[in-house]
Amino acid sequence: MAKKPTKQDTLKAVKTLTEEISNTSLEKEALEAVKTLILWAGDDPEREGLIDTPKRVVKAYREFFSGYDENPEEILSRTFEEVEGYDDAVIVRNIRVESHCEHHMVPIVGVAHIGYIPKKRVVGISKLARLVDLFGKRLQTQETMTAQIADTIDKVLQPKGVAVVIDANHQCMSTRGVHKTESSTITSRMLGTFRSDNKAREEFISLIHSPKKY
Repeated sequence: MAKKPTKQDTLKAVKTLTEEISNTSLEKEALEAVKTLILWAGDDPEREGLIDTPKRVVKAYREFFSGYDENPEEILSRTFEEVEGYDDAVIVRNIRVESHCEHHMVPIVGVAHIGYIPKKRVVGISKLARLVDLFGKRLQTQETMTAQIADTIDKVLQPKGVAVVIDANHQCMSTRGVHKTESSTITSRMLGTFRSDNKAREEFISLIHSPKKY
C-alpha cells in the first residue's frame, strides 16, 4: 500500500510545481526579449540565421548566471583537520575568472589569487576555484565579487587571515566606450592577519607574482 503523503510533502510538491511554471513563463519572456533586441538592433529575428538565436542566447545566459542556483557556503562545508599542524598560508593563484558586469552585462575575464592561513582546518583547493566560478556566474562588479569570495572563506573556514586579489579585463572598457583594450582592473580584499601583518601581506603578493618553476 502506497504511503500517504504528508502535508510537508504536499507543500514541497506544490512549491516545485509553482517554480517550474514560473521558470517556464520567465523563459518565454526571455525568448521574446531577445527577439525584441534583435528587432531593435535593426535585423529580422525570423530570418534563417537568427531564427534560433533567442533559444541559444537564453541557454547561454542560463549557464552564464547559474551561480544564483548554488549556495557558496555549501561549497566550503567539507573541511579537513588532519593537516599535521600546518598553519602557514595556503595559496591558489591564477584561477580563471569569467563573469559579467552588472552595468552593461558584458564579460569580465581575468584571474583570481586566493590565500588563507588556516586556524584548525583546511578545504580542498578545488573548492576555492569552484567558489570563484559560483560568484563569477552572477551579475555584479569586480569589487563586489572580490569581497564576496573573501568574506565567504572567512565566515565558513574562520581562518587567521584571508587574501583575495582579482586582475581582470572588462569588455565594457575594451570593446565599447573608451576602448582601452590593454587596461585591466585589480581589486583586493585582505582580512585578519593579511590586513594587520605587513610581512604576511607582502609575502602573499610576492608569491602570487613569483615565476613558475615547473
